[in-house]
Amino acid sequence: MLQRLTAAIIIVVATAAVAFWYVTMPRPLDAAQLAQYYPGDAKKGERIFWLAGCSSCHARPKATGEAQLRLAGGLELKTAFGTFVAPNISPDKKDGIGNWTIADFANALKRGIAPDGSQLYPAFPYASYSRMKPQDISDLFAFLKTLPPVAGKTQPHRVPFPFDIRRGIGLWQLLYLNDKPYVHLPENASAQAKAGQYLVEGAGHCGECHTSRTFLDGMKPDEWLAGAPNPSGKGAIPNITPADAGIGSWSQKDIAYFLESGFTPDFDSVGGEMVDIQQNIAKLPASDRDAIAAYLKAIPPLPTAYTDTKGSGH
Repeated sequence: MLQRLTAAIIIVVATAAVAFWYVTMPRPLDAAQLAQYYPGDAKKGERIFWLAGCSSCHARPKATGEAQLRLAGGLELKTAFGTFVAPNISPDKKDGIGNWTIADFANALKRGIAPDGSQLYPAFPYASYSRMKPQDISDLFAFLKTLPPVAGKTQPHRVPFPFDIRRGIGLWQLLYLNDKPYVHLPENASAQAKAGQYLVEGAGHCGECHTSRTFLDGMKPDEWLAGAPNPSGKGAIPNITPADAGIGSWSQKDIAYFLESGFTPDFDSVGGEMVDIQQNIAKLPASDRDAIAAYLKAIPPLPTAYTDTKGSGH
C-alpha cells in the first residue's frame, strides 16, 4: 500500500513538473511575425524613444540634457518582489545591446524574452509594449543604435526566492501578457481618441503606474487608470480617468497643455516621478499630446481605486 501511494505521489509530482515546464515555456515571435519588422527609421524612432520613456529608466539617475541619451542603466526599482536594476541598453557590444538583432529586440518588447531565451521580469513594462506596432519597434531600435555606446554592466537584480526563479515568470506572462486593448472605447470615439489609445496603452505605458495591481502584480483592467499605490512607497499615483475624483474637470485642452508645460489648470506644477514623464511627452508632436488627451476624456470614469491615507494622493 505504501509503495503504491509513493508511486502515485511521484507520478503526480512528475506530471505537475512537466505541466509547469510546458506552460511556462518562453514563446518567441515566429518567423511570419518577425517578417513584419522592416528596417527602421531612426528619425521616427526618436519620437518612440521619448514616448516610451526609455531614458527615464535606462539613463543614469537624474541625468539631464545629452546625458539622457547615454543609456548606461543603474536605476533601482524597489518593489515588494525585490529590487530591479535597469540594465545598460546602450549600443555597447559587450555590456549593452550592441549585438542584439531586431528579433532579439522585438521579442524583448513583445514577449518579454531575453536573447538567451530567459523570461524578463515585468518591471520592464513589456506588458504594455506588447501593444506596439512592429514598425514603431523597428524605428526605436534604429534610433537606439545611433546613441553613444557606454561601457559597464549594471549590478544584478536583488530578488529573493521564489521570485528569482525566472521560469516562474512564464506563469505571470500566461495571465497578464497579451496585446488586447485595456478598455473598449465607445463606438463613436473619434479617430484622435483611438490614436491616443495606442499611445497610452502601448509605448506610453501609462497604466503601469496609474492602475492598481493584483497580488501577482498584474494590472487590474476594471481599475484602468483609476489610481494606484506609488511604487516608490510615497503617496499615491492619481486617478486620471474623467471622473470627478480624477481629472473630470479638466478639458481636453487642459490635459494637452499639462503634458506640454507641466502646469495644471489651477496653476499647480507637476511633481514626483511624473516630472520626467511630462518632460519626455513635451518632446512629442502636439498631435500626440492632443490624442492622449482625447483618449483620457473618452475612457470610462472610475472611482479612485487607491487613496494613500498617510499622505498626499499625488
